[in-house]
Amino acid sequence: MFKHILVPTDGSQLSEEMVKKVVEFAREIGASITAFFAKDEYPMTYFGEGALVDPTTPTKFAEMTEQQSVAVLDYVKSECAKAGVPCEAISKTSDVPYEAIVATAEECGCDLIFMASHGRRGISGLLLGSQTNKVLSHSKIPVLVYR
Repeated sequence: MFKHILVPTDGSQLSEEMVKKVVEFAREIGASITAFFAKDEYPMTYFGEGALVDPTTPTKFAEMTEQQSVAVLDYVKSECAKAGVPCEAISKTSDVPYEAIVATAEECGCDLIFMASHGRRGISGLLLGSQTNKVLSHSKIPVLVYR
């Protein structure tokens, strides 16, 4: 049924649990995985007369997000290798992760998006938003949510 699964991950404990489940699922159905990590854009924070508050340079920020991306995606690749599941890894820089997730799934020809939900509700869900809910709302590709 499903042959190519996009697995967006943020490296959280919940995402690591989800990775183990999706790898097991993919192995059982004979699917391949494309792991995805959305790197943050450089935050442009200004104060008062335009003085930059964050002392991190854009180059240093890009290096840090790339290191984080590699670590998170290497975890997924490692779990896939242990289970014999074919895996590719992609990271993109985006301030709007849900858009990057949906676009990547479409570009890669995925037929399922398998992602975790932190289950934020109420005020925290409203303020923090939910990338999972946004993917559910905007994706034409089926989404399986791990909680």
